Amino acid sequence: MPSPLSRRTLLALLAAAGLGSPARASAAGVDEGSGEGVGGDAGRVDRLVSRLTLDEKLVLLHGAHDPASLGQAGYLPGVPRLGIPPLRLADGPAGVRVSATATALPAPVLLAAAFDPGLARRYGQVIGREGRALGQDVLLSPMVNLLRTPYGGRNFETFTEDPLLAADLVAAEIEGIQGEGLIATVKHFALNNQEANRETVDVRVDEQTLYEVELRGFEAAVGAGVGCVMGAYNKVDGTYACENERLLTGVLRDRWGFTGWVMTDWNAAHSTAASLRAGLDMEMPDGAYFGAELKAAVEKGEVSEAYVDRAVRRILAVRERFGHFDGAVRPARDAEAGAAVALEVAKAGATLLRNERGTLPLRAGESVAVIGASADYAFVSGGGSAHVVSAGAESPLTAIRRRMGEVTYAVGEDLFGKDLALGKFDGRQAGETAFTGEGDHTFVLHFTGSPVRRPTVLLDGEELFPLAPGWAEYFVGGLTTTAPDGLTVRRATRHLAPGEHTLKITGGDPGERFRLRCVTDATRARDVAEAVAVARAADQVVLFAYEDATESLDRTTLALPGHQERLIEAVTAVNPRTTVVLNTSSATTMPWLERTGAVLQMYYPGQEGAAATAAVLAGDCDPGGRLTQSFPVDDTHHPVAGDARRYPGADGVVEYSEGVHTGYRWYDAQGVRPLFPFGHGLSYTSFAYSDLAVSAEGRGIGVEFTVVNTGGRDGVDVPQVYVGPSPDVSVAQAVRVLAGYRRVALRAGERRRVRVEVGARTLSSWDAGAGKWVLGTGARTVWVGASAGELGLTAQVAL
Repeated sequence: MPSPLSRRTLLALLAAAGLGSPARASAAGVDEGSGEGVGGDAGRVDRLVSRLTLDEKLVLLHGAHDPASLGQAGYLPGVPRLGIPPLRLADGPAGVRVSATATALPAPVLLAAAFDPGLARRYGQVIGREGRALGQDVLLSPMVNLLRTPYGGRNFETFTEDPLLAADLVAAEIEGIQGEGLIATVKHFALNNQEANRETVDVRVDEQTLYEVELRGFEAAVGAGVGCVMGAYNKVDGTYACENERLLTGVLRDRWGFTGWVMTDWNAAHSTAASLRAGLDMEMPDGAYFGAELKAAVEKGEVSEAYVDRAVRRILAVRERFGHFDGAVRPARDAEAGAAVALEVAKAGATLLRNERGTLPLRAGESVAVIGASADYAFVSGGGSAHVVSAGAESPLTAIRRRMGEVTYAVGEDLFGKDLALGKFDGRQAGETAFTGEGDHTFVLHFTGSPVRRPTVLLDGEELFPLAPGWAEYFVGGLTTTAPDGLTVRRATRHLAPGEHTLKITGGDPGERFRLRCVTDATRARDVAEAVAVARAADQVVLFAYEDATESLDRTTLALPGHQERLIEAVTAVNPRTTVVLNTSSATTMPWLERTGAVLQMYYPGQEGAAATAAVLAGDCDPGGRLTQSFPVDDTHHPVAGDARRYPGADGVVEYSEGVHTGYRWYDAQGVRPLFPFGHGLSYTSFAYSDLAVSAEGRGIGVEFTVVNTGGRDGVDVPQVYVGPSPDVSVAQAVRVLAGYRRVALRAGERRRVRVEVGARTLSSWDAGAGKWVLGTGARTVWVGASAGELGLTAQVAL
């Protein structure tokens, strides 16, 4: 790819002219860098590097076992003789993931729904302070890969399908994290947009799409001063991301001027010399390639030690910038402040998708029924790296009872099984039993101890719960894999022929407890009947539905799992004033939508999610969220549907053949109507837009309009500005792109003039042939509205 004059080359030219200090060139011709541009004492870094032995240098380049682990993801021991302390690295997309308690914040996708960079900054501040307080030095977050496929298992861990919104939010969150002294890590660089085959899949993408869509968030992170970048598992155009010189050096350093360090995702390294030369600096979580193999390569002359010095210098420069060599005092954890931000975010991101016949807010003085297994469970987060040990979270049912008074409850769909005739498998006693049954049976094993040493359960000689390969046993969901009393859960469904069957349990850790439960067609029917009876007797119903996503596993359908759709249909048939609350990771199909009174999207709302949900349902606050992703009507009408090469891939390759038409841009380009468009979200009041004025301002556009709260309640609105294509640009362009937005809180009847400034980057396209951004001049159409599908104001401006 053509590359402009790099920052390092520019520094060298300025130095030659007597205008600056050049980066030092080593004898091997490796640009080692000087630590300039990252703050701190560059001289100290140079002195440290000069005093390190080769073995000590390598210690700083790869993970190791932590002899005093705090439950974090990674560790490097440091070099005590030179005052280089250990380095601890913790997961943390929604809070600090260690063994100690921490604030469990709402999932990033819920944060994004607030369309509020200022709130993202405060979200980051909570994580930054707590990370330092809990003994951590590096946060392995935020994630800024775009929501390309609605099936993505980690969609809840990232922000949006839109590049501009992603860029705004990731930059603000990084500023918040690092402002508290914790090094942030933007991930996964690049194109890790799916979990399916993530460790091997080869992503093929054209250069324009790469720059305009996926890389904008990463570039914003670099602009915000992020200290670390995590390389992705996948390949990019045939080369693994963690040894992809085009990305790690050509884009990240030469084009963007990144001065921090690059680490692998866990076990994502595939080479020694190629990775180091390409720009990888740190291997995690061990030293399979950057330990003994790298030492041997240097000693044999296969790799210049200058490359090792370059990586060490990059790492130490960032650590110097964050005061790691000066004994910085760690703050105390402020649990109260963290909880306050968690509650604010959950309220701000609560997204009301439907509200017919005044179903919400709930009416005081009228009876309320609450239905759903996830109503009586503190569903805090998704699974995998996002899981946080919170100090405590209550269930939505508890919060609704506290706010609304007496309510009735029915489980509707049992997640954890009933005793039935299998009750002999309780406690620590293995054994064998026979039972008679037929039809669908979901067997649920509850157990203590290690997931990989759980009891073996045989149904008619077939193992029900075989171990998943690799790390999959540890990357499981946040709801359905833990029983209310804390026991780990695994489940398996089998269709049984009529007759007698045998169950046998063996093994398991000595002294650990287990129990086997079951859900059958008959127990399921009784649960639904109970829910219907409770709903019929109530004036209004709140039904909680779930989808349990996790790292390492994509969804296979956009439908709600289990038999929840049948439950919703049965309940809404007897009570149309039913509100469905969705605790889901991403887009959900809703064939039951028209039967409901209201639908409230709460995603994974964190430790204060129950209180926030109750507050929104009761009308104590306005639902302030807007969708950061398009919700498709079904599994066959979305950007990656019907083409295996787009998703999940064919022959080990995924092709981003949709080009720049991702997310809502695809719906516009194809003329397909989504179930709910990007930016959609309702309020308990109403808003009107008027008096649009647009003007060209240098290389950007100024947009002004008036917003009026036309309803009888105070409320929150998020007006959005979109811009159409340029007639003067020959490369592919979207029908329209999000160009700006503003979150505004207005009192009943209040009127406000809003200004949005559209920057040159949003108005530009990447020209791969020229290797640069090209401003889209000429007549540009500007729209203002409540969502990508509701654009009431239009104007044109000549740029």
